[in-house]
Amino acid sequence: MEMRPNSMEARDVAYHLHGYTNPRAHEEQGPMVIDRGEGVYVFDTQGKRYIEGMAGLWSVAVGFNESRLIDAAQNQLRKLPYYHSFSHKSHGPAIDLAERLIDMAPVQMSKVHFTNSGSEANDTILKMIWFRSNALGKPEKKKVISRLRGYHGVTIASASMTGLPNNHRSFDLPIEGVLHTTCPHYWKEGRDGESEEAFATRCAEDLDAMIQAEGPDTIAAFIAEPVMGAGGVVVPPATYWQKIQAVLAKYDILLIADEVICAFGRTGKMFGSNTYDIKPDIMTMSKQLTSSYFPFSAFMMNERVYEPIADEGNRIGILGHGYTGSAHPVGAAVALENLKIIEERDLVGNAAERGAQLQAGLAELAAHPLVGEARGVGLIAALEIIAPERQGDARAPGALGAHMNRIFHSNGLISRNMIDAVGFCPPLIITEAQVSDMLGIVEKSLETLTRELV
Repeated sequence: MEMRPNSMEARDVAYHLHGYTNPRAHEEQGPMVIDRGEGVYVFDTQGKRYIEGMAGLWSVAVGFNESRLIDAAQNQLRKLPYYHSFSHKSHGPAIDLAERLIDMAPVQMSKVHFTNSGSEANDTILKMIWFRSNALGKPEKKKVISRLRGYHGVTIASASMTGLPNNHRSFDLPIEGVLHTTCPHYWKEGRDGESEEAFATRCAEDLDAMIQAEGPDTIAAFIAEPVMGAGGVVVPPATYWQKIQAVLAKYDILLIADEVICAFGRTGKMFGSNTYDIKPDIMTMSKQLTSSYFPFSAFMMNERVYEPIADEGNRIGILGHGYTGSAHPVGAAVALENLKIIEERDLVGNAAERGAQLQAGLAELAAHPLVGEARGVGLIAALEIIAPERQGDARAPGALGAHMNRIFHSNGLISRNMIDAVGFCPPLIITEAQVSDMLGIVEKSLETLTRELV
């Protein structure tokens, strides 16, 4: 009889296909198995403690063992563990959360639609945009413009809007009608002698030229993160959002703010749209909405978006879209309690204060010969790791970032490398001492990397 694997690591390799992982490499090295969490820390099965410098996947705002969220989930499970939102049905947590989100919105919004992940939300938004264009009698107005290195998810539609090659290669993506304009990363994309504002102007001009080339009457929407996350924590250059919004207004194109990472305090204000004075027509939210204690997401739309959708649904007799788990009562209850904690403990203010500390500490490390750029805002940041001069550009993209990540792990810090940028996005509850500890590990790890590259 065939022997079954018995260690947790071996069982994972035997039975579990991981996302964002090289399957063959995983067969060789196996997983790091995380056993428990406490505040900003997680512990592996060997008992080693790590600062979770990415808040899981940009998402655990209130830490890893918040009893109030556990209690909220348990209480809702006892009262109404599941119900749906089809056919005029609803429940208290969904109603309360929809109202709360509309009240919190940085601009006037009309309706909230609930989904289960950021990918699902953005996928649904594309469907709704197509539905709306048909309602308006503009069946040709269906294209959406995203940005190179933007990240909007992994479903067929949302991965198409994502502007990262590995989300397209061998998947036959992107689908037709999804375009990608200039990535607003001044450090990488700016030209010699070009000022930051001049670069922002060029980004807007590139967008304008793409719209004109495609035909303004064919472009329905532009989707973008206030600050790019998985594309390497790209902070927009000065005046970028002002100039981009002027172009969209000129051609009557909807603006979708993908706030999946930025919302609920990450940038030091409640929304990334507050930080950059963005006035979106649609906003996507997930991750920190429930601190990822429950899979849950939402998007808000304004009257300009909602009214034609409602009219078309009325003409057909139904809005033929929805998910079994949309507005799940447990997820909504957890989200409501999570938002209360963020407000009561002023975690947005903490993100601003501790974020300033983090950004200042990383800025000091920018002088290190292996650091090309330190960048970020609030409690989201990255260091771009570069090869020593004598080694030039011979290394494969991502090799240095992966090497840095391994050293972080050995020193008790979990980060994530996005090619050669290593990211930092700790829980919003992080303290001054914990930020100092994290910066100390980063500095120590850079010195280790220097020695290992000799």
